[in-house]
Amino acid sequence: MKKIFTYLAFILAFVITISCLDRLLSEKSIHGINQARSFYAQPKDSIDVLMLGSSHIHCDVNTALLWENYGIAAYDYSAAEQTLWQTYYYFKEALKTQKPKVAVLDFYAAACFKNDHQYDFLYENLQGLRPSLNKLGLFVTSCEFTRWDDYFPDFFTYHNRYESLTQEDYDALWGKEDLAAFKGYTPYCAVKEQPRPVYDVTISADLTPKSEKYLNKIIDLANENNVKLFFIVAPYIVDDKEVLTYNKVGLIARDNGIEYMNMNEAYDEIGLDFTKDFNDHSHLNYEGSCKFTEYLADNLKERFGEDIVDRRGDSRYKSWDDSIEVTRKMAEEAREQERLKQEAAAAEEDNN
Repeated sequence: MKKIFTYLAFILAFVITISCLDRLLSEKSIHGINQARSFYAQPKDSIDVLMLGSSHIHCDVNTALLWENYGIAAYDYSAAEQTLWQTYYYFKEALKTQKPKVAVLDFYAAACFKNDHQYDFLYENLQGLRPSLNKLGLFVTSCEFTRWDDYFPDFFTYHNRYESLTQEDYDALWGKEDLAAFKGYTPYCAVKEQPRPVYDVTISADLTPKSEKYLNKIIDLANENNVKLFFIVAPYIVDDKEVLTYNKVGLIARDNGIEYMNMNEAYDEIGLDFTKDFNDHSHLNYEGSCKFTEYLADNLKERFGEDIVDRRGDSRYKSWDDSIEVTRKMAEEAREQERLKQEAAAAEEDNN
């Protein structure tokens, strides 16, 4: 019995140590990992509008503004360059604890990345998820067998981060993170003038077979769970080749009775200023995201008004009240980082 207790104590100590090291050393990133980690802290059955897709979701859809101005309980459950097969598994994972009335799905990645395996941001799409069959399905679907050891197991991919730990890592170790108040939105604050796109494409081009397969699975999953879908394309500097895919998405939406909007056809209605509302060619900055979010909110209320309730004043939604301050601080930090970056660039130019 003494040996048995010794072995059990050793196993328990080992599990606790690994668990603590995992919380300390795991990556914390606002490009997908934190969006997935914080999702698990959301109150059960509290999210009415689930935002799915690539960084065009968590950089452009200001969930704090949706809450403050409209009382919409939304969450940006997205990651950089997220493919439709990854979105499918995120959607399945979300439905374990949430019963959203509406799921908004952006199609940027499906139009821009046509390979069956996308590795640049696979890490961001994978690491924030808890171990589950959904995470396993996402991994197997997204990664070729010859590259499995690059991403699995998770701990082996970040165990050597001890030399670059930050206060955020130690807060995670001691459970001091306020994960519930983060609703996925990531403000960018650069101001980079962009050319206004001009396109006139009326034909369509097919999605890749893999993308279309998983889009159909997303549609079926939504129907099975009584979730209404809203297909969108967030505004960016779009080109004709990508519009071909968006036209195909529009046809699929029409055939399935799904609401669809390519927001690149509504620059003026949104009120976008191409001299000051973009962080880069692909993402809106904070000011641009606020304009887009207001426009999106109006469309959500118009199209799904009977399903979206104003939750302001409900004590269960305190974390959404808290998200306003979290977003304000993140925007301030982003502005300061951009200011320092510009000063460094100016100093380097002077030295040259």
